[in-house]
Amino acid sequence: MISRKSILIAIAATSLVACVPSRQFQELKEKNQAIVAERDSVKSQNEDLTVKTTELEAEVEELNKKLQREADTKTTLKDSANYYRKQYKVFKTMYEDMSQESEATAKANDAETRQLMTELQVTKQELLEKERALEKKQNELDERDETLIALDSSLNMQHRELAEKNRRVQELERILNEKDSSVRALKNKISQALLGFADKGLTVEQRNGKVYVTMDEKLLFKSGKWDVDPKGVTAIKQISEVLAANKDVNIVIEGHTDDVPMKGAGDIKDNWDLSVKRATSIVKIMEGEGGIDPRRISASGRASNAPIDNAKTPEARAKNRRTEIILTPKLDEIFKILETN
Repeated sequence: MISRKSILIAIAATSLVACVPSRQFQELKEKNQAIVAERDSVKSQNEDLTVKTTELEAEVEELNKKLQREADTKTTLKDSANYYRKQYKVFKTMYEDMSQESEATAKANDAETRQLMTELQVTKQELLEKERALEKKQNELDERDETLIALDSSLNMQHRELAEKNRRVQELERILNEKDSSVRALKNKISQALLGFADKGLTVEQRNGKVYVTMDEKLLFKSGKWDVDPKGVTAIKQISEVLAANKDVNIVIEGHTDDVPMKGAGDIKDNWDLSVKRATSIVKIMEGEGGIDPRRISASGRASNAPIDNAKTPEARAKNRRTEIILTPKLDEIFKILETN
């Protein structure tokens, strides 16, 4: 803004142009130009100040707003502080009350806790003892299981052995039944073959799984002799024919005498000699004329040591003077089974 003083100077200068010399006019003109330049500078400064003033006013307004916000915040904080102070007092009071109560409760709880700990310790000890007892029982059960397993294994083995024995027994029974059947068949064959001698002092019996052909002394020998009579030879040959067809039969010839001591001379000294001689005489006929393999035959003398009748009568002694042909089925199969038992 142009000052009043500057305007007055300009007017005065104009009025004096006509009356002032050129030199003065030039000075005034220069001054006027300087004043105009100063005016423009001031004007520019004034505009800058106006802008700065506007900016400052905006800053002041913003600061006022900020200050107001701060004041509001301060008030809020103050209110909050007062609230928290009150809350603090409340909580402090509550804490003190709770502390006192907790201390009393802690003392009471401490006694309860000790009691509980004591009870827990007792319970723990009892549990440990029960656990040891259970462990002992488990060990006993394990030992029993092992014993039962061993026993079961032993029983299984015994069952297998028993089953095998049963199988062998059944096999033996089967073979024995077959042998019994064979013995019955053999007895029937011999009985048929010797049918003509049934009333001449010859009997055929089946006893203990064997066939006994018993011939009286009168059928085979003269008193005190061991040479076989012709009718006896015929009987032995007929027996030999049957036995030759049945090779699975062992043959035993036994000579028997009565209890009267023999007073012989030469080769026959007593009843033992006589019984053996008679047995071997029959063996020779079976082997020679009967064609029986000698390995199937055996001879023995029993003298008077296996009597049929122990009486001391002539009839009893006549029965005891006899020769027995004992026929036994070969038991090789049975022996094999028994050997594996």
